[in-house]
Amino acid sequence: MVKIVDRKSLGIQPVYDIGVESIDHNFLLANGLVASNCFNKSHSTAYGYVTYQTAYLKAHYPVEYMAALLTANKGDQDKVQRYIATCLNMGITVEPPDINRSGVDFTPLSGSILFGLSAVRNVGEGAVENILKARDEGGPFKSLADLCDRIDPRTVNRRALEALIQCGALDGIAPNRNQLIHDLELVLDWAQSRAKDREIGQGNLFDMMFGSDTTTTNTGTSGFESAPKAAPVADLPPPEKLKLEKELLGFYISDHPLKAVQHAAKVLAPINIGDLDNKPDNVTLSAIVMISSIKPVVTKKGDRMAVLQIEDLTGQADAVVFPKSFERIGHYLQVDQRLMIWGKVDRRDDRAQFIIDDVEPIDDVRMVMVEIAPDIARDITKQHRLRTVLLEQRGEEDTGKVPVLAVINGGNRREIVRFGAQFRVRDHQSTVNALLREGFQAKTSFLTRAN
Repeated sequence: MVKIVDRKSLGIQPVYDIGVESIDHNFLLANGLVASNCFNKSHSTAYGYVTYQTAYLKAHYPVEYMAALLTANKGDQDKVQRYIATCLNMGITVEPPDINRSGVDFTPLSGSILFGLSAVRNVGEGAVENILKARDEGGPFKSLADLCDRIDPRTVNRRALEALIQCGALDGIAPNRNQLIHDLELVLDWAQSRAKDREIGQGNLFDMMFGSDTTTTNTGTSGFESAPKAAPVADLPPPEKLKLEKELLGFYISDHPLKAVQHAAKVLAPINIGDLDNKPDNVTLSAIVMISSIKPVVTKKGDRMAVLQIEDLTGQADAVVFPKSFERIGHYLQVDQRLMIWGKVDRRDDRAQFIIDDVEPIDDVRMVMVEIAPDIARDITKQHRLRTVLLEQRGEEDTGKVPVLAVINGGNRREIVRFGAQFRVRDHQSTVNALLREGFQAKTSFLTRAN
């Protein structure tokens, strides 16, 4: 092994010259320049060993490994969203924060990972420490009143409590988040009054009637039963709950608007937004996304276009709809709209963005399903006839967007095979009619009903 004996700067050079004992070494390139990456065998071996350890942990302790990975990257929203998607693919559930179970960071459980309290927006480190301390000293919180009475309101303020309620951290105590929000102001005033009484050593009337907060009377009631409550209200609708979760956690956790079509969408082979940087340019791609935000733009010529933020289960990306496309699809572009998009990758300032050429609402996405028996699949003549029909249905300049899938039934097995992009057709109904005329069994299927 070569021993490095000195290192010196040569001024403005692509690399540093590394002085060695002899010129017989592998640091010099053919043109005489010094190689910029000079890993000796021990260095390479160390990297290989770390790689083995990492792979071993992921294979044998997947929940603990992914929890550690999420915690280590909790400040990078794009990475966390990508790792949460990886967890779902591995069959690991990522649960929302829980006021009685969550710690500071992501916590591995049996087959799932629990979101940490420190990841909730508007809940600072001091608030988390105060909540955990109160829980360690007095046990799990039994109600909103119990929580407000045991924490320090100067550290855990109303804004933090609202965030915890709206992200689902108190669902284990009371699942009606809207009711808890309405109760919060009354309960906070009640808890602050009790705190002042304790400071001066004075019990209040309700403590004397129902018992203190730490003891229970013969009737089974405690001081927390005296906490005021607002009039009963209905819970928030699921879409509103998910929206608040996204605002406070940065991700959809308890559910995702695209999760229902995730399995069915795999047969269409859309790309993942989290992998956009790795996709080639000038190739038409498709993706199933949801619009997070829209910025309308008017060009110097007065044409309308839009800059979008799109996302799926794996990440977020910027997207652009230029005027020509905006004229056709602008009415589909709305926040929280679920779409299947077609377009190409464009790179600006080392960042990849999606240039959208066409879109279709998820509920309207159709597929052409062709039933094929194994003997037909092996028949060259019938294969050629099927190919001819599909190519005739592509439309001019390969404008077809509707995917075609073959359903091959053989015995107890049923395989679904997606035809390549060159066999996408322009109109689903005319394609089905053409296939039926040629003796093939075909039908139209909606993506959202493919499950």
